[in-house]
Amino acid sequence: MDWQGQKLAEQIMQIMLLVFAVTAFVAGFVLGSFQMMVLVYAGGVTLTGLITIPNWPFFNRHPLNWLDPSEAEKHPKPQVTVSSKKKGSKKTIEPAHRLDPSLPTANLVTLAR
Repeated sequence: MDWQGQKLAEQIMQIMLLVFAVTAFVAGFVLGSFQMMVLVYAGGVTLTGLITIPNWPFFNRHPLNWLDPSEAEKHPKPQVTVSSKKKGSKKTIEPAHRLDPSLPTANLVTLAR
């Protein structure tokens, strides 16, 4: 399921649960039966789950294009280190070459290995 499919599934789920909640309340109120209200809502939750949980094809309309492994090796990810300041509790993440300016940036990959 792609990102837009996840968003669509969540929107469908919210709308269906709201509609079934209102329908269950009205049915329970008109019939004067709490049991009928719970049964209608339970049926709605089950139907909502059957529609939104499986990975249906209409949730995969916008697939992600992943980077080929050979192409990913050509562009290594920059190494980062976590540093904390004593005065503040906030941690900052800075690239390794900013912490030690004497390190050449080309050797960051070999240092991490």
